[in-house]
Amino acid sequence: MSALPPTIVTPAIEPAKLNAKELEILRLLAEGHTVKSIAAGLNRSEASINERLREARRKTEVGSSRELARLLDAQKIWDRKIDLSSQSPSTDSSDRPPHRHGPWSKGKMMMLIALPLAAAGLLMTSIGAFEDVVAPGSEAVVPAGASPLVGTWSLDVAQIPSAERPRAVTIAFREATEGHWNTRVEIIAPDGSRMTAESTARLDGVAVPVTGNMGFIDSISLRQPEPATLVMTLARDGKRVSTRVYTSAKDAQTMTETIVWAAEGMPDIVTTTFNRTS
Repeated sequence: MSALPPTIVTPAIEPAKLNAKELEILRLLAEGHTVKSIAAGLNRSEASINERLREARRKTEVGSSRELARLLDAQKIWDRKIDLSSQSPSTDSSDRPPHRHGPWSKGKMMMLIALPLAAAGLLMTSIGAFEDVVAPGSEAVVPAGASPLVGTWSLDVAQIPSAERPRAVTIAFREATEGHWNTRVEIIAPDGSRMTAESTARLDGVAVPVTGNMGFIDSISLRQPEPATLVMTLARDGKRVSTRVYTSAKDAQTMTETIVWAAEGMPDIVTTTFNRTS
């Protein structure tokens, strides 16, 4: 007589550990949606959706988002009429990259360590004050040649979660003619596809067109408050997508990128680290 198959015990998840937005995204995931379709349906960035899922996995100690969604679905918690409107409206902006297409949908960069809210407020205050003082069209604050940021930089992709990790991201800052800076960004996605963006602009805050195949932006403007710091604003259709502050270390061998995404209220802020390659 054959033994009965072992009983499979499905671990119970405590929904109370998760907030309403995390439960909302997990419910949609359980219904078969992808991160991309959830981001589009909720008018958020894929980066924001991935961050919510990552936080839900951390809280529940479940290694897979889809497995977590399946476990919650098996508990029939969606029938408990969870109030998904109890929280304040999302601060995610539809002007962000469609999270640049995939888990950084094709492995885009920028989704790393959230800074404390106090730092966020301080950074936004400093950026706002700088933009008020230096009006678009004014002369560059610092000559391009004086900056240790000039050169080619490679993103430290090891800091990015493996599910979102691009093969490589490089940023090159070059001096161009008549006080202009040339900026070129290349992203190599996990599948080997490439996205590029290139522009040439003065350090005076005046927006210029971007060429390449990064469809989520169409213009860039640059300001430089001091030699080791560059403030870059990316926009699409005249609306700000993000502001990025690049800061060189004293040895000029590493560069920190702090990203402030366009949003209502307190913005999301993330940082990345680049290493000099030339």
